[in-house]
Amino acid sequence: MDLQLNDARVLVTGGTRGIGRAIVEAFVDEGAVVEFCARDAAEIEATEKAVAGRGGGRATGVQLDVRDGPALTSWVAAAAGRMGGLDAVVANVSALAIPDTEENWYTSFEVDLMHTVRLSQAAVPYLEASSNGSIVAISSVSGREADFAAGPYGTMKTAIIGYISGLAFQLAGRGVRANVVSPGNTYFEGGVWQQIEQGNPELYSLAVGLNPTGQMGTPDDSAKAAVFLSSPVSSRTTGTHLVVDGALTRGIQL
Repeated sequence: MDLQLNDARVLVTGGTRGIGRAIVEAFVDEGAVVEFCARDAAEIEATEKAVAGRGGGRATGVQLDVRDGPALTSWVAAAAGRMGGLDAVVANVSALAIPDTEENWYTSFEVDLMHTVRLSQAAVPYLEASSNGSIVAISSVSGREADFAAGPYGTMKTAIIGYISGLAFQLAGRGVRANVVSPGNTYFEGGVWQQIEQGNPELYSLAVGLNPTGQMGTPDDSAKAAVFLSSPVSSRTTGTHLVVDGALTRGIQL
C-alpha cells in the first residue's frame, strides 16, 4: 500500500534506538524527509549513516535533550524552517524511569509527558498549514493496565493517552489529527528487555509467557503502526489508541 508520504516533512523524538529508530527508517522507506533528535551525537551520526540510501527519503539528526523545554520548542521551529513546514510529528522519547522513586516521578513527568505536550504545542501551528497534519504519541500497554511498571512510568503513559485524546477533539476542526500507539513488550539489541533477559531471567520468562503469541514484539511492529496513523491513508483516524501487543492485554477498550 502506498501511504502517500513521499516528501512528507516529519519530526521524530528519540530516533536512534529501538522503536524510534524503526519509525525513522519506516518514514524514510516511504519517501519522507525526517528530522530526529537524540542526546548522543555518536548515535545520531551512526543512525544517519545507517539510514542513508534507504527508500526514497532521507533523515538527519539533531542533538537535543527533550527535557529542555525551550530547546525542544526551538528545534521544532528550526526544523520546520529547514523543511518548509511540518506534516507529522511523533513523540517517541521515554525516560523508562520505572522504579517508584521521587526522582523518577519528576523525570517521567518531564521526559515522557511534558515532552509530548511541548512537542505537540510547538508543532500545531505548522501542522495546521499542512494538508495532512498529524501527531502520534508513543505510550505503552503499561498506560492501559497496571503491571510491573505501574508507578511513574505507567502513570505518565496513561496521562499521554488522556492528553492526546483531548488534543484530537480540540484539533479535529483545525485539520490536525492526534493518535496514540501503545506497544507491548518490545525486544531489541540494547533495549530494556534484553537487559532484563540478562539480569532478571525469571521476569523475562514470565513476560514472554504472558503473551499468547509466545514472543515479544519488534520495534518495526510499532513503527509501522505509527507511520500508518501519520499518513494520508489514515486521514479519518483521530483520537485513536492503537495497541500493538500481540493480545498481551485483555481489557476491552470501550
